[in-house]
Amino acid sequence: MAALHGRTAIVTGAGRGLGRAEALELARLGARVVVNDFGQPGRDGTGEASAAPADQVVAEIVAAGGTAVAHHGDVADFGQAEQLVQLALRTYGSLDILVNNAGILRDRMVFSMSEDEWDSVVRVHLKGHFNTIRFAAAHWRECAKASGGTVYGRIINTSSEAFVAGSAGQPNYAAAKGGIVGLTTSTALALRKYGVRVNAICPRARTRMTQDVFEGFAAPAQGVDPLAPEHVAPLVGYLAGPAAERVNGQVLVVHGGMVAVLDRPRVAARFDTAKEMFSYAELEELLTPYFAGRGPEETFAATEVLGLRHG
Repeated sequence: MAALHGRTAIVTGAGRGLGRAEALELARLGARVVVNDFGQPGRDGTGEASAAPADQVVAEIVAAGGTAVAHHGDVADFGQAEQLVQLALRTYGSLDILVNNAGILRDRMVFSMSEDEWDSVVRVHLKGHFNTIRFAAAHWRECAKASGGTVYGRIINTSSEAFVAGSAGQPNYAAAKGGIVGLTTSTALALRKYGVRVNAICPRARTRMTQDVFEGFAAPAQGVDPLAPEHVAPLVGYLAGPAAERVNGQVLVVHGGMVAVLDRPRVAARFDTAKEMFSYAELEELLTPYFAGRGPEETFAATEVLGLRHG
């Protein structure tokens, strides 16, 4: 039997790219999928009516023998996120998996960034993650309390290497993705007693959103593109499945046939005052020599993560 047979999954931002690949993989594993993507039907270049991206993915899933329904709302809107969760419950009678993927880019250096460029990215990524989690978590908590036991719940959030390694031209995106890691670890602790497992992935993939980011990395003429979204989807399927019962509060980098589990921050050094309280002079005496012995690249940013490759 398929690993996710009988389960219901929501995937946000699933009309294209990573979200589409993830929705197709969850459906392949047997899940009923609510395909969320912000956008309504429109017109193509010839003026003919064209289906909304979410509807196109639903059609793909149904054509392959799966079950899916579309949701066209904006997950960064609190009320529409609630409607998304309610659609899953109303349509399929349950919710077991939430994959938060929806996002946008508004890249610019911090000294050139507009307020709207900051707000829009944080809104879609960070608030969008919170909104769906808030309503899914409330549902699972109520179910656990009603049953007196635990529930089956999986949340897979989407962070980024931009947070882990730092990205000079993406202060809004890096900040939002860092916030998602904090949201992930907090939610993992809050919901574990109810049976819910919460993790974050840092994917690297060639999508419409990242086409400018990977402009200098052309897809190979032959063979599998190492930046194909299909490299990421199986990990999402695994984290959504029963085999990932002991995986909680983790951050995993995934791309091109490689998965790396990131370790939590470690204390590199500790300094204690010799008096009742630190003074400027004492801190200068202790910290200045310490940092003088560290190279300029030895910061909290883990830039070595960007060098990870399959094999």
